[in-house]
Amino acid sequence: MPRRALKLECSEADKSALIAIAKSRTEEVRIAERARIVLACLEGRENQDVARYFGVSVPTVSKWRKRFARHGLKGLKDAHRSGKPISYGVEFRNRLLAQIEQPPPRGMSHWDGPALAEKLGASVHAIWRVLRKQGIYLQRLRSWCVSTDKEFAVKAADVVGLYLDPPFNAVVLSVDEKPSIQAIERLSGYVETDSGAVVRALKSTYKRHGTLNLFAALDVGTGRVRVQTTDTKKRADFQVFLDGVLADLPHDKEIHVILDNYCTHKRNDDWLGKYAGRVQFHFTPTSASWINQIEIVFSLLQRKTLNGASFKSKNELREAIEAFIERHNGNAKPFRWRKREVKGSQLRNTVINLCN
Repeated sequence: MPRRALKLECSEADKSALIAIAKSRTEEVRIAERARIVLACLEGRENQDVARYFGVSVPTVSKWRKRFARHGLKGLKDAHRSGKPISYGVEFRNRLLAQIEQPPPRGMSHWDGPALAEKLGASVHAIWRVLRKQGIYLQRLRSWCVSTDKEFAVKAADVVGLYLDPPFNAVVLSVDEKPSIQAIERLSGYVETDSGAVVRALKSTYKRHGTLNLFAALDVGTGRVRVQTTDTKKRADFQVFLDGVLADLPHDKEIHVILDNYCTHKRNDDWLGKYAGRVQFHFTPTSASWINQIEIVFSLLQRKTLNGASFKSKNELREAIEAFIERHNGNAKPFRWRKREVKGSQLRNTVINLCN
């Protein structure tokens, strides 16, 4: 006597749900197909007939008929599978993170993927998978600067106070110089890499046409910048530059000048005597020139104008700098100055502590 297929029964609610799944355009294709198979079985059709109609095997129809009979709508979903056994689990991750803390092989300044793979007896691909998952980049570097100035808090508070709450009827200037900017001439263009990406390209050889020194003063209240280029960077050049800046400022306002501890910024008592009661210098803590806002302007100048540029003479370099300043001043506004707090204890943390 031939075997007969298991007879299916379901509630009206389940049948409506099956119809919705079968007609859905957003449901997974395999789930919609299973719903159509079950609906055909509910009509009393035999497995062979259903298999022929949907172009699937008889065992497939039999499987989803039985699964729906036992588990209802939940039976349309795939059963849980253990999957491939984990080759590189938590233990391997911890070994890798611990190994990064160890000195690299002799002749290397730091670990890389192949060196770690050889040391741990794993594949390079496994090493990179774990590192990517942990957000660890072996080649990427960041630097830090820790001031050892014993009066750091007092000096920093003085400078930051000028940014956040400047004195009444006063102008706050952030001043510094960017020395020895090279006028380099070299070809540049665009090239297509092996991967198909298009990138900027610079010729490896170049011509040097001398250097310029840039003095700059940022009006913290307005964001406008005044600059002057010179061939030297002596104290006299610094004083002449400040004379020009002060000549354009109202004579009835106090001038507070923020400076780092470069030698030309010190021993200017005779010059300050000419502006007694009007000009006051405020020095940043040692090894903390990043507190000086003019460094933001220098960073913008470097990225937008100098990097990858070509200058056939010092005059071209000077014109490029002046054009950048003119463009900046055309839309100048105060910088929203903020610095993320960096705690010294972070420097002593291990990779494992940071990743856990």
